[in-house]
Amino acid sequence: MNTFFMTAGITTIVICSIHCWFGGRYIAEPLLRARDIHEVPKYTNYYCWHLVTLSLIAMAAAFIWAALSPEAIELAVLALALSITYCLWNLALILWKKQSFRGMPQWSLFFVSSLLGVIGFSV
Repeated sequence: MNTFFMTAGITTIVICSIHCWFGGRYIAEPLLRARDIHEVPKYTNYYCWHLVTLSLIAMAAAFIWAALSPEAIELAVLALALSITYCLWNLALILWKKQSFRGMPQWSLFFVSSLLGVIGFSV
């Protein structure tokens, strides 16, 4: 078993839990309560929020499957590519839109899963 891929998968489950719990409370619920946003962009954003949830579940499953089955290494490649991309896009968005790193800390979570995935390929 590749313990680094397994840990990356568990880390991604934690990220998904944070996304669902805190994101639901502080992002999705206020979005749905907002009265100054037209319904189409509001529900499109809500739909995207759920797509992120599904993506995180798939990433966690991919890391865990690759951890348990060395012949499924392509799943770890996919999960790692997504994790790195999510980390880098969050950092780019923070810099581009002049946001605070503290206010948008998602990059730090994906950095951890990305690092674990990279190490998983080196063992």
